[in-house]
Amino acid sequence: MPERSPIIVWFRRDLRLSDHAALHAAARTGRPVIAVAIRDPLVDALGAAPKWRLGEGLRVFGDALRAAGSRLILRTGDALDVLQRLAEETGARDVWWMRAYDPDSVARDKIVKAGLEARGVTAMSCAGHVLFEPWTVETGTGGFYKVYTPFWKAVRGRGVVAPLPAPSRLPAPDAWPGSERLEDWRMGRAMDRGADIVARWANVGERAAQDRLEAFLDDGIDGYHQTRDLPGVVGTSNLSENLALGEISVAQCWHAGQRARHEGRAGAETFLKELVWRDFAYHLTWHTPHLLTRNWRTEWDAFGWREEADTDEVRAWKQGRTGIAFVDAGQREMYVTGRMHNRARMIVASYLTKHLMTHWRIGQKWFEDHLIDWDPANNALGWQWAAGSGPDATPYFRVFNPVTQLDRFDRDRAYVDRWIAEGQANPPPEALSYFEAVPRRWGLDPDDAYPDPVVEPGEGRARALAAYENRAF
Repeated sequence: MPERSPIIVWFRRDLRLSDHAALHAAARTGRPVIAVAIRDPLVDALGAAPKWRLGEGLRVFGDALRAAGSRLILRTGDALDVLQRLAEETGARDVWWMRAYDPDSVARDKIVKAGLEARGVTAMSCAGHVLFEPWTVETGTGGFYKVYTPFWKAVRGRGVVAPLPAPSRLPAPDAWPGSERLEDWRMGRAMDRGADIVARWANVGERAAQDRLEAFLDDGIDGYHQTRDLPGVVGTSNLSENLALGEISVAQCWHAGQRARHEGRAGAETFLKELVWRDFAYHLTWHTPHLLTRNWRTEWDAFGWREEADTDEVRAWKQGRTGIAFVDAGQREMYVTGRMHNRARMIVASYLTKHLMTHWRIGQKWFEDHLIDWDPANNALGWQWAAGSGPDATPYFRVFNPVTQLDRFDRDRAYVDRWIAEGQANPPPEALSYFEAVPRRWGLDPDDAYPDPVVEPGEGRARALAAYENRAF
């Protein structure tokens, strides 16, 4: 008789049907496929916005599975315990998933694999969250890359496996196991009233991600190398939200970028480099996992960053009330949309770590709580790059001037006018949405006067340079 035991496919940050190696392989066997998502301690530990966005992604993904004749089983608990119970309930002898590369997920997955196999259940993981798995890229001497440009040169000519098609139908088991209700998980609880605001901007699910890529290829990629630095225009792909949850595979984006490059599209290579920067973040995270929690350059442990997270200056930074327009616009964009333009992220991070002399970990945690495109490796690398404590970082003595940066990249003030209401006779809806999204206890009102700078750019730069000159390393 043909094998009829179900295959459990465990979905994590890979909420898609196409180019999903584990799902594709399971569907090809002809055996029943049981898709499961688990609210385990790693999910519970997510910040407010990433957790809300994961809930939205699971909702849309569940709809996609139903359209393919399947369903998404939801369970809460320790991942190994949940998967063992589910295998016993269904008679499944296989549990397959897509690999993750951050240290917490790696540690969990090792425990899950060993525990399942000790019970006679085959555990199989597949590649797919990155273009090039971290251990497959080595320097000429056999080590790992610590600088981006050589890493890019090492991988740019490598082949990437063509994306796999989505299964048209998924074989169902004779009886479905019980499932929890997504509403009962209350994934948006910590977002409070902000969830309704951010929801207007989120593009959730695989179909939305595919449409977003197609629109970028049609209208955005030609000027991407120039417009990506201009926060006042739609000049980026905005795919980070979908890549963060695997609603589109990075391989599909890569192949689309390569086709555009072969067609002579001007911004295609810059787009490909951004995809590889994401890989570089995971390359470093895999080889040096302390990147996510401590100074990558250990000598920076001796630097005198302030570590108080609730000073008046830091509170103003968090609230988008520093009096520095570029910084405040970035923070407000994040509160309303769950994302922040990359150029603004650089300025916001530089201002905290240099003008305010505050530890990058405080900013990293703030972003962890507020970004719907939060990614552990990219967030950590970005913050350490800005602070000067990481690999391939901006030189510690480079202190971005947020005023001259605004003159250069938002000359007509389209960006700051879109997000800062104070001082405008008729503020745009986006700027007013900020006051709907923030906690009421902040007591903010669009009719308030715009604040004076908590630290003037010149004063902050001088203070930072003096601290660097007097550092003990």
